[in-house]
Amino acid sequence: MRVSRTPQPTVAAPPEWVSGAAWVDELAAPEESSRFRVDSVHFAPGARTAWHRHPLGQVLHVTEGTGLVQCRGGEVHTLRAGDSVRVAPGEWHWHGASPSTFMTHLAVQEVAEDGTEAERGPHVTEAEYLNGPLAH
Repeated sequence: MRVSRTPQPTVAAPPEWVSGAAWVDELAAPEESSRFRVDSVHFAPGARTAWHRHPLGQVLHVTEGTGLVQCRGGEVHTLRAGDSVRVAPGEWHWHGASPSTFMTHLAVQEVAEDGTEAERGPHVTEAEYLNGPLAH
């Protein structure tokens, strides 16, 4: 067992992965035999990820605020604190804050044996983003 008391510094999410402002706090990174990554991601209003997929899937758990999530071809779902999303392996999706509120979620995923965490696609367009229930 190892207890970590000094958190890693908060970093801005890379612009190739996020539209708008978002910040990431690494809570657990793969090491030794473990391949799990856990991050706390804080999205400013209107910020969201690019389309992406994870080889082994992902679990999102909203800890505060209101957000949106969509899988390719599906409807945009509203997320609130306490909601969890299980994204299937290889499923194209995006997630982020609502247009008017911040949103923080825990992102949990297993890294593939070859080190792949995610594959990035194009940025989510304004039309895709504004197609959600909170935009109307």
